Amino acid sequence: MTPQEIAEYKMHWMSKGAHSVRLHSDLDTQGKTWCRRNLERHQWKMNTWTDNYEHTFYFETEEHALKFEQQWPRFTNQ
Repeated sequence: MTPQEIAEYKMHWMSKGAHSVRLHSDLDTQGKTWCRRNLERHQWKMNTWTDNYEHTFYFETEEHALKFEQQWPRFTNQ
């Protein structure tokens, strides 16, 4: 997929209700690394500083969100 196609695809599934996981900001690099190793670029998105000490990751499927959340159970959705 081209960068434009990826952006359009993400906008489509984000508008239909993405599955979000909040992650402690100290783990942002680990979170991005997990996504890059386990998912395609069009299947996830990250927004930084969505709250104090927190970044939010959005996933196309609930399965991906749950797998991501299980990596750091003490540091997600607090």
